[in-house]
Amino acid sequence: MRVFRLFILSFALCTGALAVKAQSDKEQLAGTSMFNQAQDTTIIKKDSVDIPKKATKPHIPKIATRRALLPGWGQAYNKQYWKIPIVYGILAIPTITYFYNNSMYKKTKFAYEALFKAQAPGYDSTDYRLIDPQLKGLSITSMQSYRNAFRRDRDYSILWFIIAYGLQIADATVFAHLKHFDVSSDLSMQVTPTFNPVTRSPGFGLVMNIKSPPRKPVNIR
Repeated sequence: MRVFRLFILSFALCTGALAVKAQSDKEQLAGTSMFNQAQDTTIIKKDSVDIPKKATKPHIPKIATRRALLPGWGQAYNKQYWKIPIVYGILAIPTITYFYNNSMYKKTKFAYEALFKAQAPGYDSTDYRLIDPQLKGLSITSMQSYRNAFRRDRDYSILWFIIAYGLQIADATVFAHLKHFDVSSDLSMQVTPTFNPVTRSPGFGLVMNIKSPPRKPVNIR
């Protein structure tokens, strides 16, 4: 019986010693280069998330303005390609009307001069025969009125073309400035009813709140 107790005691001591030895072996194994390499890989992967992305090329409004001298190029710089057909469509309207009005102005001017010469005795009817068939039959007063109208509309076409050309440059410049405009939830605008105690009259008030973005916690490593 005594020998059995000594055997049990010896077995317990050996088991405890083996457990302590296994624990120490684990600690030594965890400190080896193989395990440290895996741990370092995890850290690198974690740190790679914090690496800032490559800075994008800044959007410069001056470049958009200079490129807008060629219609549509400024909108292309702003990546608003859908505006290019609109720009050329707007510019095409005064261009077409200019050529039409200029052509009709020349025809009515020639017809007016031919009718004016026809009033003189002994005139040459060659110019009268060269009048556009659509204009024949009109009086000299009507021809003069049409001539002045087509000349006026031709000049207006040039004016409208200049305005449209300037507007497409302004459009490219303004939207280039608004390219990085903050439209996030940090901005808020509300229209609220108000009451003026001085005039005793109701009104509307415009309230604009600029929310400061939350500060990000600083990671100390």
